[in-house]
Amino acid sequence: MSGWIDWNPAMEVALVGALLAALPLLWVVVKGRREGLQGWPAWQRALTLATLFLTLDLVVFGAFTRLTDSGLGCPDWPGCYGHTSPVGARSLIEQAQAILPSGPVTHGKAWIEMIHRYLASGVGALITVLMIAAWCGRKKPGSLSPWWPTLTFVWVCAQGAFGAFTVTLKLYPLVVTGHLLGGLLGVGLLTAQARTLDRVDQGAAQAWRRSPLRHGALFVLALAVMQMALGGWVSTNSAVLACSEVPLCQGEWWPAMDFETGFRLMRPLGGDGLGAQITLAGLTAIHMVHRLAAVLVLGAMVALAWGLWRARWWRREAIGLWALAAAQLITGLSNVVLGWPLVAALGHTLGAALLVWWLVRLLVQPRGAPISPRTA
Repeated sequence: MSGWIDWNPAMEVALVGALLAALPLLWVVVKGRREGLQGWPAWQRALTLATLFLTLDLVVFGAFTRLTDSGLGCPDWPGCYGHTSPVGARSLIEQAQAILPSGPVTHGKAWIEMIHRYLASGVGALITVLMIAAWCGRKKPGSLSPWWPTLTFVWVCAQGAFGAFTVTLKLYPLVVTGHLLGGLLGVGLLTAQARTLDRVDQGAAQAWRRSPLRHGALFVLALAVMQMALGGWVSTNSAVLACSEVPLCQGEWWPAMDFETGFRLMRPLGGDGLGAQITLAGLTAIHMVHRLAAVLVLGAMVALAWGLWRARWWRREAIGLWALAAAQLITGLSNVVLGWPLVAALGHTLGAALLVWWLVRLLVQPRGAPISPRTA
């Protein structure tokens, strides 16, 4: 039954997602009443932040799904062997596992894959609520343009399609990498919307409009996205272990590398695009490009943080950027020298998502109610 899309359980999976979405919705209502949120923009921001938090969880759990080789735990989509959960597919999972004991289908992997789909459905439900609420409240003062939540709704539909292709195309590296980048794009979109609804520090806003650091932050974000694409390519091709030492690789500064094969985009998982298995030289090329690019990105992050610190208005942002740079360096090195441990790999993905969040927060200026300027 692998390699095909079964739409029968789609409504049931969507219902599970809606039930999951009800939890953060309830949290927003309870928290909002307790804190006395006033006006629709404040409620809109709270709901956007709740959706952003669940999206960050989804990105990390997606990495967990990939790193535990659970991406094909249910080889059809959106259900599991035509069922809403692995419970109904128990006998079919046991048959698949009996045929291929070391294969991708086990009860544990099936549950991991389906929980990932439930979380994705929950994010989709919340974004749908955000979009509908934005259109209903579009004429209220201070509300966010409904086109932002609408764009985010289009994004989540595209992510759902990538999720389907990830399964039906058997973890095709280009699709899996695109799925990861799509998740990070969702983090950026939701961060921009929540940030727009923040309260305004007039002094910092005026200083930011005059500061050349805006261009530096945009440049660092572009470099970071490039590095995240390379990191996704490393992970989806399992190229982390091509080098197990730092700063050398395979005992050399410049080991044998096959860049043409390593960066041939149209090829299946584990293949070279020409009918054979990808070589160690191809995997080494993928690993080394990511490693060398990391030096450039980390240098740019440290330099931007130093500029923010000297500018006085954004010292908190500078500290956060330095902390993220350090965390990415530590988790990246741990992946290599400790043999790609799951905790370090998940931490590396979380760090990437938080970096997108932090940089977008820096770049997008709020337009909510004013607050008094911060002091140094």
